[in-house]
Amino acid sequence: MPGGEVELLGSALQADPATSLPLARVGDVTAHLALSRPDRAVIRLLEGTISGDVELDLGSARSNSLALRVAVPMAEGLHPVANPAVDSDGTVYSTISGTRGQSVPVSVFSIARDFQMRPFVRDLMNATGLAFGPDGFLYVSSRAEGTVYRVSSGGEKSVYAEGMGIATGIAFDGDGNLYVGDRSGTIFRVGPDRGPASDRQIFVYATLEPSIAAYHLAFNNQGTLFVTGPTTSSNQAVYAIDRDGHTTEFYRGLGRAQGIAFDVDGTLYVAASLRGQRGIVRITPAHEASLVLSGNNLVGLAFLEDGMAALATRDALYHVALDIEGRPLP
Repeated sequence: MPGGEVELLGSALQADPATSLPLARVGDVTAHLALSRPDRAVIRLLEGTISGDVELDLGSARSNSLALRVAVPMAEGLHPVANPAVDSDGTVYSTISGTRGQSVPVSVFSIARDFQMRPFVRDLMNATGLAFGPDGFLYVSSRAEGTVYRVSSGGEKSVYAEGMGIATGIAFDGDGNLYVGDRSGTIFRVGPDRGPASDRQIFVYATLEPSIAAYHLAFNNQGTLFVTGPTTSSNQAVYAIDRDGHTTEFYRGLGRAQGIAFDVDGTLYVAASLRGQRGIVRITPAHEASLVLSGNNLVGLAFLEDGMAALATRDALYHVALDIEGRPLP
């Protein structure tokens, strides 16, 4: 992403004499050279950079070219604090969450494939987590009210479950149960829709360390619930909770881990820092972690069709080709 760093490895990467810095470019745009060594260079992408070939100009010689994909803005003026959500038509939904207790005219926007942004849900206090249910409706949590709302295709909201504490991340399992992360340390399970909200069964599914921001939830193909929740630690864990509510650490070693999503092969992707670098971290089922995308201020992601992804920062959504097929909703 613009603002992210790219590491280049090779040989003879410094200009002659060695005291002269090479010039880095991505397409026609100059990049900031953050580090220069004979076998290694690190460049930082400036705003306005688009996908193109990376080259180092050494003065008397020029390096070979390597293709680099750069995310482009798809919607601005937002305030996501978790993953965007995607419906079956490929429309993306994101929030203007606001500070706690802040009322905003439009709480959730829809972003069409042509990047046209339209108001979708109004007057929902502190919209936080988004998820589509098995009925095809969008569900939205309000951390100010401790309530989860169901939203019709026309943007009309109704209470689905309440009393969820500081309700943040939400996710559905294959049986239609809704899971809600209470930022103060509880994961609730809400029974399937069988009548009024007051009749819905709600119980504590698991308890975790309180989060300073939000819980983020996602299921893998086996029905295990994965949870992140940033704390003050720089050595945070991704938790796995089995069907009986037993919690284990799936991976530890991330900084400010936030939004999570799975691909079809069961690989986990997390908006987090890994070894001091912020971006999207890939964690395989064998617990091996690597940075797949570099970028700052990321809070979440959602996989789209044709290998594309929507990336959520603190104030915008970006669009990028990752060649990853996301796990379909249950």
